[in-house]
Amino acid sequence: MNGPPRRGTDGALANEVEGYLLWRARIAEAEQRAREFAAPLEWLTTAQREAVERRYVADSLHRARGDLERVAARCVSLRAEYEQRYRDLRRRCVGLALAVCAGCTALATLLLIL
Repeated sequence: MNGPPRRGTDGALANEVEGYLLWRARIAEAEQRAREFAAPLEWLTTAQREAVERRYVADSLHRARGDLERVAARCVSLRAEYEQRYRDLRRRCVGLALAVCAGCTALATLLLIL
Protein backbone atom coordinates (compact mmCIF):
# COMPACT_ATOMS: atom_id res chain seq x y z
CA MET A 1 0.00 0.00 0.00
CA ASN A 2 1.48 3.32 -1.05
CA GLY A 3 -0.70 5.60 1.05
CA PRO A 4 -2.49 8.72 -0.12
CA PRO A 5 -1.14 10.50 -3.19
CA ARG A 6 1.12 13.47 -2.54
CA ARG A 7 1.32 16.59 -4.65
CA GLY A 8 5.02 16.92 -5.21
CA THR A 9 7.96 16.23 -2.99
CA ASP A 10 7.89 19.51 -1.10
CA GLY A 11 4.89 18.69 1.06
CA ALA A 12 2.38 20.89 -0.77
CA LEU A 13 -0.48 18.72 0.46
CA ALA A 14 0.68 19.07 4.06
CA ASN A 15 0.89 22.84 3.62
CA GLU A 16 -2.63 22.92 2.20
CA VAL A 17 -4.01 20.89 5.09
CA GLU A 18 -2.22 23.07 7.61
CA GLY A 19 -3.57 26.21 5.97
CA TYR A 20 -7.09 24.78 5.96
CA LEU A 21 -6.90 23.85 9.64
CA LEU A 22 -5.50 27.25 10.60
CA TRP A 23 -8.27 29.02 8.69
CA ARG A 24 -10.95 26.83 10.32
CA ALA A 25 -9.46 27.69 13.72
CA ARG A 26 -9.60 31.37 12.78
CA ILE A 27 -13.28 31.00 11.84
CA ALA A 28 -14.05 29.27 15.16
CA GLU A 29 -12.22 32.02 17.03
CA ALA A 30 -14.15 34.73 15.16
CA GLU A 31 -17.45 33.01 15.91
CA GLN A 32 -16.60 32.71 19.61
CA ARG A 33 -15.57 36.38 19.80
CA ALA A 34 -18.79 37.36 18.01
CA ARG A 35 -20.87 35.48 20.57
CA GLU A 36 -18.93 37.14 23.40
CA PHE A 37 -19.42 40.54 21.77
CA ALA A 38 -23.17 40.09 21.35
CA ALA A 39 -23.80 38.49 24.76
CA PRO A 40 -24.02 41.76 26.77
CA LEU A 41 -26.42 43.26 24.22
CA GLU A 42 -29.47 41.79 25.97
CA TRP A 43 -32.00 44.05 24.26
CA LEU A 44 -31.35 42.45 20.84
CA THR A 45 -33.82 39.97 19.46
CA THR A 46 -32.52 36.57 18.42
CA ALA A 47 -32.54 37.57 14.75
CA GLN A 48 -30.73 40.83 15.51
CA ARG A 49 -28.17 39.02 17.65
CA GLU A 50 -27.51 36.51 14.85
CA ALA A 51 -27.16 39.35 12.35
CA VAL A 52 -24.67 41.15 14.61
CA GLU A 53 -22.71 37.93 15.08
CA ARG A 54 -22.65 37.22 11.33
CA ARG A 55 -21.47 40.75 10.62
CA TYR A 56 -18.79 40.51 13.33
CA VAL A 57 -17.53 37.19 11.94
CA ALA A 58 -17.54 38.49 8.37
CA ASP A 59 -15.60 41.61 9.38
CA SER A 60 -13.14 39.62 11.46
CA LEU A 61 -12.48 37.15 8.64
CA HIS A 62 -12.14 39.97 6.12
CA ARG A 63 -9.48 41.59 8.30
CA ALA A 64 -7.75 38.23 8.85
CA ARG A 65 -7.64 37.60 5.10
CA GLY A 66 -6.10 41.04 4.55
CA ASP A 67 -3.50 40.33 7.22
CA LEU A 68 -2.66 36.97 5.66
CA GLU A 69 -2.37 38.49 2.20
CA ARG A 70 0.03 41.15 3.51
CA VAL A 71 2.11 38.50 5.28
CA ALA A 72 2.19 36.34 2.16
CA ALA A 73 3.27 39.29 0.01
CA ARG A 74 6.02 40.12 2.50
CA CYS A 75 7.18 36.48 2.46
CA VAL A 76 7.41 36.57 -1.32
CA SER A 77 9.42 39.80 -1.28
CA LEU A 78 11.74 38.48 1.44
CA ARG A 79 12.28 35.27 -0.49
CA ALA A 80 13.21 37.24 -3.62
CA GLU A 81 15.56 39.44 -1.59
CA TYR A 82 17.30 36.46 0.03
CA GLU A 83 17.57 34.62 -3.27
CA GLN A 84 19.26 37.66 -4.79
CA ARG A 85 21.66 37.91 -1.85
CA TYR A 86 22.44 34.22 -2.15
CA ARG A 87 23.17 34.59 -5.87
CA ASP A 88 25.48 37.54 -5.14
CA LEU A 89 27.28 35.64 -2.38
CA ARG A 90 27.64 32.56 -4.58
CA ARG A 91 29.03 34.70 -7.42
CA ARG A 92 31.60 36.27 -5.08
CA CYS A 93 32.63 32.90 -3.64
CA VAL A 94 33.07 31.36 -7.09
CA GLY A 95 35.05 34.42 -8.21
CA LEU A 96 37.30 34.20 -5.16
CA ALA A 97 37.81 30.46 -5.67
CA LEU A 98 38.72 31.04 -9.33
CA ALA A 99 41.11 33.83 -8.35
CA VAL A 100 42.82 31.57 -5.78
CA CYS A 101 43.08 28.76 -8.33
CA ALA A 102 44.52 31.14 -10.92
CA GLY A 103 47.02 32.45 -8.36
CA CYS A 104 48.08 28.95 -7.38
CA THR A 105 48.43 27.96 -11.04
CA ALA A 106 50.51 31.06 -11.75
CA LEU A 107 52.71 30.38 -8.72
CA ALA A 108 53.19 26.73 -9.70
CA THR A 109 54.04 27.73 -13.26
CA LEU A 110 56.50 30.32 -11.99
CA LEU A 111 58.16 27.78 -9.70
CA LEU A 112 58.41 25.26 -12.55
CA ILE A 113 60.04 27.84 -14.82
CA LEU A 114 62.63 28.81 -12.26
